[in-house]
Amino acid sequence: MIEARHLRVLRAVASTGSFSAAGRELGCTQPAVSQQMKALEASVGTPLLVRTGREMRLTQAGEALVRHASGILAGLTAAEEEVAAIAGLRAGRVRLVSFPSGSSTLVPTALAALRAAHPGTRVSLEEAEPPKSVELLREGDCDVALAFRYEDAAGVEEWDDLVVRPLLTDRLVALVPERHRLAHDGAEAAGGSVAIGELAREPWIAGCPRCRGQLVEVCEGAGFTPRIDFATDDYPAVFGLVGAGLGVAVLPQLAVESVRPRGVRTVALEPEVRREIVALTLPDLAQVPAVRATLDELARAASGQTAGH
Repeated sequence: MIEARHLRVLRAVASTGSFSAAGRELGCTQPAVSQQMKALEASVGTPLLVRTGREMRLTQAGEALVRHASGILAGLTAAEEEVAAIAGLRAGRVRLVSFPSGSSTLVPTALAALRAAHPGTRVSLEEAEPPKSVELLREGDCDVALAFRYEDAAGVEEWDDLVVRPLLTDRLVALVPERHRLAHDGAEAAGGSVAIGELAREPWIAGCPRCRGQLVEVCEGAGFTPRIDFATDDYPAVFGLVGAGLGVAVLPQLAVESVRPRGVRTVALEPEVRREIVALTLPDLAQVPAVRATLDELARAASGQTAGH
């Protein structure tokens, strides 16, 4: 097997013309150079150098190996530098998948802190609800999944094969129009609540309108292609990401109006329904510095979110 250290010695001998000169260049002794050349010739099974007077000359095989050595060593140096940068958080990439309400609350704070501390680390964001987000993690399509599961629910998904970073416990509340029969001032502060059965005859709102793609067309019409770091169909997430200083955005005016919390009241539910919010990753990925830093910042963001309530 050819070793990189042997290639470095061979290249030094080829450039200097002798074992002793190569040793001086590499900072080692002439016998050490000779020993490494013998080891290299033994590994390739053919002579690489012949002595002509006081100089060493490359054989045809030696010339071929030196020709390839420069590219191999350059590639190895680049690889070493890149790995060192990733390990030192001067570079790196984390693929994050989050559910929409996590994208608009925990993610902006966490990614803004991560960017401030480690500007060379890039994080991409996509949205998916569990169990899809957990499936993406297990299939290798993301590095961190922000997910949730409901407490005491039947068929709770198991995460035993994953690294689980608990973030917070979130309770569900009912959203009703401010003139609704169940809305009244101070309901939350006074501990008021409503049985979920009282909403059985009400129309329910699920999901949100999705629009995207106009941005690229508008920017290209102006002569440039935008670099999109984060993609989300959730308008509050857009506001959160922009507010955290992570980029700029354009939205239709109707979209801006749709996310303003006007004319809405929250009412506590009875019985209380809670969900556990966690950050998930694979055991091997948990040792990657950029992934570990992302998990830490998500946990800090969750602590701030809890303190704010």
